[in-house]
This record gives sequence, C-alpha cells and structure tokens, in this order.
Amino acid sequence: QVQLVESGGGSVQAGGSLRLSCAPSGFIYNQYCMAWFRQAPGKEREGVAAVDSYGGRFYADADSVQGRFTVSTDNAKNTLYLQMNSLKPEDTALYYCAAAISSRSCSYLRPGSFNFWGQGTQVTVSS
Repeated sequence: QVQLVESGGGSVQAGGSLRLSCAPSGFIYNQYCMAWFRQAPGKEREGVAAVDSYGGRFYADADSVQGRFTVSTDNAKNTLYLQMNSLKPEDTALYYCAAAISSRSCSYLRPGSFNFWGQGTQVTVSS
C-alpha cells in the first residue's frame, strides 16, 4: 500500500520561508514522477514542481514559483522536499505530495496523471 505523508506546512508572513517534506512508503517503481501540487480555496488543484526518476526537475507556471521554490530529493532519506522562499499571500493553499508511476507525468503536472496522493499540508502566508 502506497502512502505519502506531507509535513512542514504552517503560517508565515510574506517574505518568509517554509520547507515541505514528503515521505513516501510502499512506492517501488523504477520510473516515476514525484510532485507537489497546491489547491487554494475555490480554485483548481495546480502543479507546482516535480522530480522524475532520472533526476530531472520540473516547475509549473514559471512566473509563479520559479526562482522562489526549489524541489529536491534526499534519496538516502527517501524524502521529497519543496523549499519555498519569498512567500507571498497568493501562495496560501493546501499543498499535496503526489506520485505517478510514469516519469512522463512530470512534463505536464496534470492532477489526473498522478496515481497516489498525500493528505496535504496547509501553508498560510499573511501580508
């Protein structure tokens, strides 16, 4: 049984930083995409960033997060991270960790392309 457990969310002021972590278990695939999504109230779930099994990094909507967010993995700890700097109020959302059994899912970051989801961790940024 695959489980994805997120942690690291919280409340910060604009300009602050947070690091989200995702610890997968039971996920054993040679090719995969591990990603972060977020969903703000009243909005659709959107992709944020991802890492594939080849070490490639992907960022959605470059104007929104690139340069501020960094996705990474620690293979020794089997953990996916999202370092978020210079946070803005519009970054407020429930952040989800997701896993796909195809590395190609990283290319488009569509929620429907991902097989497994965590419960989410709340990030709130105040102005």
